[in-house]
Amino acid sequence: MNASKSIIAHLAPTGRLRASINLGNPILANADPQTRQPFGISVDLANALAQRLGVEAEYVVFDAAGKAADALARNEIDAGFLAIDPVRGEGISFTAPYVLIEGCYLVRNESPVVKNEEVDRPGMRVAVGAGSAYDLFLSRELKHAQIVRAPTSPTVVDTFIEQGLEVAAGVRQQLESDAARFGGLRLLAGRFMVIRQAMATPKCRPAEVVEYLRAFVEEMKASGFVAQSLERHAIAGAAVAPLSDE
Repeated sequence: MNASKSIIAHLAPTGRLRASINLGNPILANADPQTRQPFGISVDLANALAQRLGVEAEYVVFDAAGKAADALARNEIDAGFLAIDPVRGEGISFTAPYVLIEGCYLVRNESPVVKNEEVDRPGMRVAVGAGSAYDLFLSRELKHAQIVRAPTSPTVVDTFIEQGLEVAAGVRQQLESDAARFGGLRLLAGRFMVIRQAMATPKCRPAEVVEYLRAFVEEMKASGFVAQSLERHAIAGAAVAPLSDE
């Protein structure tokens, strides 16, 4: 899958591929505690894409998906890794998803809530990561429960505990880790949404750039690259997305 000079010029206009790395989602990326260098599936994909283009990858690290989305919409980033959402789609072009992640609810052990359907009731306060995919989704879907926004996804359960809220929402893996950290907490069975993680580029980039990214993602899924990256980084709670038929 060779990149034309036009695609390289429009996808890496600075001579480097500026790739957003969101540390707010541990399934996508984490930082080495010693070097602070990011690693994970989004880093692997950014490196693979940069190699295809014949340029260096420049990591632009964020602690929340909303911040990464804003930078993409402002055309400050060339390629990003975000959950597909219609609100974000106003300023960003997405590929098909490369991984699917479960969005789940967490409550205290003594909570009377046992089903996802019981969350959307008056008096229920749900902690979410500001600007996250599940914040955007729940802001549309919840009609009775109140949303309380934590600064980032990794701080959702801290906010839930500190403010004595009824429910915390987030990525299953993050919630499971936090439940083990605090104790006395449990995840509700099932999921309230499937988070479709995709690659993205600013809406202002030419159509050929978007099509190139879409083809790249499909090749990475079909070749086993995505599955191997998930396995290499010991990521649980995510599945390789099906190949797109678009």
